[in-house]
Amino acid sequence: MGRREAFWLDQDFDRERASDGSSRYAVHVRKHLEEIEWGDIAPVRFACTAWGLAMPPSLSPGFVRWDRRVLEAICVRNTWDGTLTAHVKLVSPLPEQLTRSRAWWRDRGWQGWQETFGQYVEPTQQDLARSPFARATLLVQVPIPLDDLPPEPEGPHDRVEDSAHRAMVVLVRELNAVVTPILDQLDS
Repeated sequence: MGRREAFWLDQDFDRERASDGSSRYAVHVRKHLEEIEWGDIAPVRFACTAWGLAMPPSLSPGFVRWDRRVLEAICVRNTWDGTLTAHVKLVSPLPEQLTRSRAWWRDRGWQGWQETFGQYVEPTQQDLARSPFARATLLVQVPIPLDDLPPEPEGPHDRVEDSAHRAMVVLVRELNAVVTPILDQLDS
């Protein structure tokens, strides 16, 4: 992959698994046109819906992939002014206040984030029955500029899949600009 990115579009997998020979995501968008609300002058609602359609469980594996530290990434309309806000939940080390001293541990066998095949995973119910867990997360909430987002299509026959794909390109680019430096710092 070269340079590390928090998010990327899995274009090769998307094309290789496409029932139409072009794009698995485009087919998925066309199948879910009823989930899209039409008639908004802002691109926010459409971009949020397109993002949701690119993610598991709606599309599995997702069209948008992410770094192993990313646990969740959602896009929502800000209820205050209608802009687009991304919420990204990241695996984080414990805060310094907890790592500075182990006095609070009291030999209870505390566990942190577990990794399986290089991925951070939630503890199973069996794990929770045996040991206490302290797993830190970092919630990044960031406004996404609307400038490059495509306008909402006028209806279901207005090349919706092309607009959805363009929205994914813009959202991935904007999220990478904010989240990738945070991931680099967490791993340094």
